[in-house]
Amino acid sequence: MELYTGRPENPEGRLPREIRTYDFLDNLGIRYQRTDHERADNMEACNEIDAVLGVIICKNLFLCNRQKTAFYLLMMSGDKKFKTKELSAQIQSARLSFAGPEDMLKHLDIEPGAVSIMGLMNDRDHAVQLLVDEDVLKDEYIGCHPCVCTSSLKILTQDILRIYLPATGHTLRTVQLKGED
Repeated sequence: MELYTGRPENPEGRLPREIRTYDFLDNLGIRYQRTDHERADNMEACNEIDAVLGVIICKNLFLCNRQKTAFYLLMMSGDKKFKTKELSAQIQSARLSFAGPEDMLKHLDIEPGAVSIMGLMNDRDHAVQLLVDEDVLKDEYIGCHPCVCTSSLKILTQDILRIYLPATGHTLRTVQLKGED
């Protein structure tokens, strides 16, 4: 794996959703570094990607309520365990569960394994509420996928907060997750 600055020189063989992500970031003037890799299906592969980027990619979970009337994108530290009860209490939403692949595609134009804050640019109806664990906001950079699971990006957290989110029309809600048993 190599570390690159900006978009790939040759878009051939890349999905349109990935190219749209680079277009969106470039149009906003957001600088990013990128690495291409195989699909990361285990922690060892994730650790290799993190080492190349020099950042820890956070967990991104796409959740919904039982009625599928409320959708949430949760960003949390990769070393924490997700506790449904802990989050449900903070956002007053009982019976949270993982949203299905069809909902990911519909709202974020993302497939399982590639869930990322970058998908919010595709949520024009603002159906998804962004929830971010406070510890993620302490890091200088955010690591995320460009709507595909075969590339990863490193972006300044402040650029996400001050430029990217306003451009998507989304705001974030900070949550406090202990992730302990």
